[in-house]
Amino acid sequence: MIDPSKPDLEESVNVTAAHDRVLRGAAAAAREKQLLENGAEPTSLWIVLLCVVVGLAAGTAVNRAGMFNYRSTVQDDYVRKIPGAGGDEKLPPMTAVDAYKKKGEKIFSKCVGCHGADGKGDGANYPPLAGSKFAEGETERFAMIILNGLTGPTSSGKTFGVMPAQGAGMSPEDLACVMSYVRNSFGNAVGDVVTPKMAAAALEISHNRPKAGNAVTADELNADHLKMLPGDKLDPAMMVDPITLEPAEAK
Repeated sequence: MIDPSKPDLEESVNVTAAHDRVLRGAAAAAREKQLLENGAEPTSLWIVLLCVVVGLAAGTAVNRAGMFNYRSTVQDDYVRKIPGAGGDEKLPPMTAVDAYKKKGEKIFSKCVGCHGADGKGDGANYPPLAGSKFAEGETERFAMIILNGLTGPTSSGKTFGVMPAQGAGMSPEDLACVMSYVRNSFGNAVGDVVTPKMAAAALEISHNRPKAGNAVTADELNADHLKMLPGDKLDPAMMVDPITLEPAEAK
């Protein structure tokens, strides 16, 4: 029977079962026909095949045109030269002072954070190297500062805090080049070259200091190290190999 007060509801209909059928139908429809966001649809297979065909055709055309042909672009008996493998080509020689400065500039890059690329420091926490009496003066004193660090007043009499030692892992050539660079840069114009033999002597002197491992002070520097490093001088104008720093061969 049909309830006159509910004309749209037939008592013979199982509402629960009907509702379940509707849900199952909706789920099936969703599986068969998913709605994707714009731009997220999968690429059609025919588009992929078309791209493959176009790529093969382009490759064939390039090959027939002779482009990227190994035999036409590479000389006969060609052998790739490896730098530093004993080839005939060498960098042109340069003056000793320039060659040492060039290598020293690379080593000085670790000092830029404190002393600045222009060697002027910041005037408050880090002292300048430009115009420094310690940098331009006696080489043994300057070497002790680099190798051991400095505490107390600088050559200007002003204290900037403790400079950490820089000698760990430094070779004689490294020390020679960075000293030569500082002594001839930032307006400093000493005009000399600190050689690796001089730097090797500095490393030995530093190792034998009574207070080895501690930063030097101005008093110690002026009392014990106010001298030039031992070793034969090198003419700054001598032409040398910029890599080995050895005298250039006469031509």
